[in-house]
Amino acid sequence: MEEEEGLAMLITHLHLHLHHFSHSLSPPFTLHPPVSHQLPRFSFFDIDDYSVDDFCGLVMAAGKSGSSRMMEPLKHPSKKSRRDRSCGKSSGRSSRDEAMEQQIWKNLPEDLFEPVIARLPIATFFRFRSVCQRWNSLLSSQSFSLHCAQVKQANPWFYTVTHEHANSGAMYDPSMKKWYHPTISTLPAELIVLPVASAGGLVCFLDIYHQNFYVCNPLIQSLKELPARSVRVWARDAVGMTVNGNSTGAGYKILLVGCDGEYEIYDSLTKSWSHPEKMPSDIKLPLSLNFRSHAVSINSTLYFMHSDPKGIVSYDMATGVWTQYIIPAPLHLTDHMLAECDGRLLLVGLLTKNAATCICIWELQKMTFLWKEVDRMPNVWCLDFYGKHVRMTCLGNKDLLMLSLRSRQMNRLVTYNIASREWVKVPWCLVPHGRKRQWIAHGTAFYPCLSAMA
Repeated sequence: MEEEEGLAMLITHLHLHLHHFSHSLSPPFTLHPPVSHQLPRFSFFDIDDYSVDDFCGLVMAAGKSGSSRMMEPLKHPSKKSRRDRSCGKSSGRSSRDEAMEQQIWKNLPEDLFEPVIARLPIATFFRFRSVCQRWNSLLSSQSFSLHCAQVKQANPWFYTVTHEHANSGAMYDPSMKKWYHPTISTLPAELIVLPVASAGGLVCFLDIYHQNFYVCNPLIQSLKELPARSVRVWARDAVGMTVNGNSTGAGYKILLVGCDGEYEIYDSLTKSWSHPEKMPSDIKLPLSLNFRSHAVSINSTLYFMHSDPKGIVSYDMATGVWTQYIIPAPLHLTDHMLAECDGRLLLVGLLTKNAATCICIWELQKMTFLWKEVDRMPNVWCLDFYGKHVRMTCLGNKDLLMLSLRSRQMNRLVTYNIASREWVKVPWCLVPHGRKRQWIAHGTAFYPCLSAMA
């Protein structure tokens, strides 16, 4: 009976909030050198306190720049009067209850059960997990994992750490516009770990004191500590991650690159690090890299942006080939980050001249190997930066960007949808059960996947 009531509630929730994930992907952009059984514990604060209001759409706010659109959350509707709330209760049974005939849900085809649940919003799944033991065991079901792998998430989530809570994370779901505060119970509490890369629903963490790497699915608490390496990790190193195929089931690889040309590769299939030879001699060294140099992955190739000289260096994880592209940076560019959408390489950065500051988006042209500006933040937002020494951190660089903009007088989070060119303000990240606003120190984007195992 409990399972039937839970299934009825699931179907009702599905009718309200299910949306289809059918997206056509354009051919990937490829650079060519120019010629010359016990389920782990899961803890989410605030996971159960959202309502239908959280699924409200977005409305246009004032201000435009080019084809950009600024979006704001839709205000919650006003509360109904006591008379309206009591309407429909006198009959002793609501219209929804009348529709939820037990006989209907008893006969729901078994082969539809897992596909329906796999298409629910990720956060919703953890509410329905508590309905019964069968639903709770879905994470260990191979057939359910296959259904989850077929559902492409429309937007990535963001895993971040704050200045005051560096040993705990905060995850942001842009579809629900909500922050969650996971507790990774299998990770020692005394560690200070930074998210440095992600792929296939997994996040790669670095323990900055002990120099150990961890791979984790923060949704289901699947955690693995990677073997120790022979080379110490320095702050001027960069990390990239790819999956073999379309999911982590076929394995994943992690690339650690040093500014001196040394690099190591971890292969989850062999469960070991390999230390190939140095980069080829045609790669100009040293490379100016750091942990904030988030890599961009297109198919099996990782792209890193470097300076001195300005450009991009790439590594194909399948063929083991390094390539470098010397590309001049836009004038007056300060903080910047490489990004990607539908196989296109983009650059997001702060453009500062005199006292004016603006966030601009450039796309790398295939023929000229030059950056072309394609969008910028609306002027009405940029006015808030005038006269301030603003610093920018990019917390996600695939399809949907999250930018942390801060100065002594300001701390702001915004997202930018590359495909739709929409700028959206992100709600404040607050301490659980508190009111203090948190400053985001570091983060990475990841596509949530319930079936990804470390």
